[in-house]
Amino acid sequence: MSDQNLDSPEAPRGCPVAHGSAEPVRLYGSEAATDPRGIYERLRKEHGAVAPVLLEGDIPAWLVLGYRDSRRVLDNPRQFARDGRIWRDWREGRIADTSPLIPMLAWRPDCVSQDGEAHRRLRGAVSDGLQSAADRGIRRHATHFANKQIDAFADTGRADLVADYADLLPMLVTARILGLAEAEGRRLVESCAQVMKGGEDAVMHDGVIREIFGELVERRRSEPGSDLATGLLEHHAALDHDEVVAHLRAVLIAAHVTTSLLARVLELVLTDSSRLSGLISGQLNISAVVEEAMWNSPPLAVLPGRFAASDVELGGHRIEEGDLLVLGLAPGNVDPEIRPDLDVSVQGNQAHLAFGSGPHECPGQNIGMSIIEIAVDVLLHRLPGLRLAVPPEELTSTASTWMSPLDSLPVEFTV
Repeated sequence: MSDQNLDSPEAPRGCPVAHGSAEPVRLYGSEAATDPRGIYERLRKEHGAVAPVLLEGDIPAWLVLGYRDSRRVLDNPRQFARDGRIWRDWREGRIADTSPLIPMLAWRPDCVSQDGEAHRRLRGAVSDGLQSAADRGIRRHATHFANKQIDAFADTGRADLVADYADLLPMLVTARILGLAEAEGRRLVESCAQVMKGGEDAVMHDGVIREIFGELVERRRSEPGSDLATGLLEHHAALDHDEVVAHLRAVLIAAHVTTSLLARVLELVLTDSSRLSGLISGQLNISAVVEEAMWNSPPLAVLPGRFAASDVELGGHRIEEGDLLVLGLAPGNVDPEIRPDLDVSVQGNQAHLAFGSGPHECPGQNIGMSIIEIAVDVLLHRLPGLRLAVPPEELTSTASTWMSPLDSLPVEFTV
């Protein structure tokens, strides 16, 4: 937020930091990378269901920690809009074009950034395109790429199931659905990771993604295919070039989020012998493990973002028009108001926040679930004796503002 003193009387109108936080907490940096859960709980204790925080560049925001408060924000786009053009700090010039927040929060011509009729028109096109893709065989693509990734390490007796498997599989399947060649899909893995990580290269990598999809859209105008790019170009909603590119990008970013979920599901399976044996024997359904991961380790820990359309009260705080809110999906899912005992099973309970809620709830969640189901099934049947190669307590995560992905998942198996 420029060089302005955030604690001074000149702090911008509505700035969350100006409302009672002498030492605002940063959702980025070394502490946030290593102990995001500790930060969430400290903020909950100090501020309640909504807390003032700083994002990269010391940009102020409200972090919504409460489950019911998150649902209120997500379900009420008239009060809490998705349109970043009403974000006061952006509107008043405090967000640089090079800010790593731009790829996650700035307005784009996609359904994620819009509400009302514009949102319905664009989301309808994406939903139709994803349904067509699913009808053409998501499971077939997932099985192909799962086996291809496993082939690369199957004769070594060991692997890192994050770098060698989870980081790649959902991205490769999604790239195929979108209309990209496998090599382009592999190239985009790193760019998506850098966009979600933030930092000085985030905007550059976002440009790489948009450039690749811009070229794809131009190819599909003259060479239609059986893919989402063609489906969006031919849809009756009449999307223009920029709208098609923006939606291909949005779907790819969602696939990157799925990589983190797949890694967490595999972690749950490999750190509990009863889960592992239950899945291998068929006595346990993978959906139960996925639900547990969705509640306790949602792939998107913090969802960007919503913008107050008018002055409003939330969680005991005065939120002013133009304020930025980010939704704490991870802290919301463990809110003691709804989960006083975290040891109680969540099996069969799909009320988690992991896919969002309301009109912007993730439209591709069934595709993500199919990819994870196939990924786990193929892995367990291809690698006999699969087991962790390190004690569970040695597994680590490195968080960004938005995600808390597993760093690695080293395993051994019988060759």
